[in-house]
Amino acid sequence: MDMIRILLVDDHPIVREGYRRLLDRQPGFSVVAEAGDGSSALAAFAAHAPDIVLMDLSMPGGGGFAAVEAMVARDPGARIIVVSMHQGAVFAQKAVAAGARGFVSKSSPPEELVKAITAVAAGRRALSSDMAQELARTTLGTDDLANLTPREREILLLVARGMNGRSIARSLGLSSKTVQNNLSLIRAKLGASGDADLVLKAQRSGLVPAI
Repeated sequence: MDMIRILLVDDHPIVREGYRRLLDRQPGFSVVAEAGDGSSALAAFAAHAPDIVLMDLSMPGGGGFAAVEAMVARDPGARIIVVSMHQGAVFAQKAVAAGARGFVSKSSPPEELVKAITAVAAGRRALSSDMAQELARTTLGTDDLANLTPREREILLLVARGMNGRSIARSLGLSSKTVQNNLSLIRAKLGASGDADLVLKAQRSGLVPAI
């Protein structure tokens, strides 16, 4: 199994040390770099090309949201997990909108962070269980999916699993235009602002697991 190479970004050295001790005990995980602010995080990201970035939000040097956006702008395939003390649903929504693939609250058990890293490294998205519950309390229950056709539900599921429109078209044997038309209908029916919002809504509804 290939090593999952991880960049730790947090402005508290003692927190980074805790992450490192946890992750160094996991088979297949390797911490390749650390950073304590947004600018040094971008430099480390460029220098080490990590498989996973664990990103705090409240930091000097532009903060975590700006760093996530900058990393995704540099590499659209960047796999970033926000790990934050903020537990409100709005922070998870903003993190995903910025390009993060996961959100784990710092109050989560250590095994949830390990699961999230494994999931995101495999191309899936991840939320810690407390964040999934918080999001579920905010909007969208399973009844909201009742308005979707079976095809629309299938496409939503594939979007939530991290596939783009072109990949979905190939997987289902459809044209890209058909997939895009279906995505437009799904967004309209669920009141979603974009694909990131669709992923959150699919997770809140239970269509896909948070982790």
